[in-house]
Amino acid sequence: MKLYKLIKGVAETSLPNIEITGIISDTRTEVKTGELFVCIKGNTFDGHDAAAAMLEKGCVAVLTERDMGLENQIVVPNTREALPLLCAAWFGHPERELKLIGVTGTNGKTTITTVIKKVLTDFGCKVGLIGTCQNEIGDEVYPTARTTPEPYDLYELFRKMADAKCDYVVMEVSSQGLEQKRVAGCTYKVGVFTNLTQDHLDVHGTMENYYQAKKLLFGISENAIINIDDEYGRRYVKEVNCPVKTYSVNGKADFMGEDVLLSASGVKYVFCDGQGKHNVSFAMPGLFNVSNSLAVIACMETLGFSVDKTIRAFDKIQGVRGRAEIVPTGRDFTVICDYAHTPDALVNVLSAIRESAKGKVKCLFGCGGNRDRTKRAPMAAAAADNADFLIVTSDNPRNEDPQDIINDVLEGLKGKTTPYITIVDRREAIHWAVKNAEKDDIIVLAGKGHEDYQILAGGVKIHFDEREVVAEALKETE
Repeated sequence: MKLYKLIKGVAETSLPNIEITGIISDTRTEVKTGELFVCIKGNTFDGHDAAAAMLEKGCVAVLTERDMGLENQIVVPNTREALPLLCAAWFGHPERELKLIGVTGTNGKTTITTVIKKVLTDFGCKVGLIGTCQNEIGDEVYPTARTTPEPYDLYELFRKMADAKCDYVVMEVSSQGLEQKRVAGCTYKVGVFTNLTQDHLDVHGTMENYYQAKKLLFGISENAIINIDDEYGRRYVKEVNCPVKTYSVNGKADFMGEDVLLSASGVKYVFCDGQGKHNVSFAMPGLFNVSNSLAVIACMETLGFSVDKTIRAFDKIQGVRGRAEIVPTGRDFTVICDYAHTPDALVNVLSAIRESAKGKVKCLFGCGGNRDRTKRAPMAAAAADNADFLIVTSDNPRNEDPQDIINDVLEGLKGKTTPYITIVDRREAIHWAVKNAEKDDIIVLAGKGHEDYQILAGGVKIHFDEREVVAEALKETE
């Protein structure tokens, strides 16, 4: 692609209209002659420091935020914002061929995006999915490295989706993805906000910064769907500029859930939107899944689909992997796998399960290493307040000593009377839980959810699927 076509609307230059063979922003990537290098400043490394070296390796130009004194430099105000715009142009603006739906918030994103995709597919649409668990193009599954992909990967994925004739793309839009401008160039037909609870403060520093990062979605959305049961959602309603519709389980809103009935197998409620009332049955337990399903209905109605049709589509949805997922045991106790890894998420899933539990609710959980330490004690307190027994173990320890992480977690149990045990090795902890399970127990494996790996020291990733570990433990107790 010619340089002028690539940078049109993004940058201006007096360089000749040279041929560009590719775009790179990672100095660890092997350079192919003729590429454009985009200098990105990160937390530990500034790409500007490698600009000259990248030219020597074969790049024909560098995009910078300041004058580097280099012959083949192009200066722009913000290279992070420019990069996705260049990637969009490189792949022929696939985002313009797709109807984008974005979902942001601390909890609920995966459930909402997955259900929206299933509903749209039931309506005969071809749908792409981008999210925490995996990426999907129709029925094809692609692995994912992060919730919101880096710009080049994102627009390459959009191109594949457009070429596959997808009508819609529904995606989880992370606070980091928004703050780092990964989705610059995207316009969302609908942007959905679920809730905001403590998470990612190791990245954002404060809840206010976290809030402002999420808010960026509504600057690139044509319509907003906002949960006003959340205090931050109520702020967004007052502050965002696009048309807003609200949803609530607890009070007056554009979309409401009333007369809620909760059970271990799911929720039933009456949906109200000011135009009529509809009975809803949704096969995922907990009041938070009433909220999640409301978000789906609100999104579908905003896109122009009927409420009746959406609610009927719910009948075919039996759950989402790693979200209150029942792991088969064939025994007189139950094992549930859930991604809950924040205090609020633990409260949600444990309280939902406890409401219908016949026996004890036992929660096995840990906290990730090299992540926000301040949520470790609150997670323990949340678990203690909503479970009958705790098994404190490891999650993804990364480069931290697992025992040190557990020690931080245990601070939250001071003054609590809930009995607990600590077992550092997560596999051993699951085996212990299964071996010591009693009749009617519900064992909640919290934190891993859909993940089938653990991340250890040095970034080493090992295979670790809790469903397989449970099966191993069951076999040992036969």
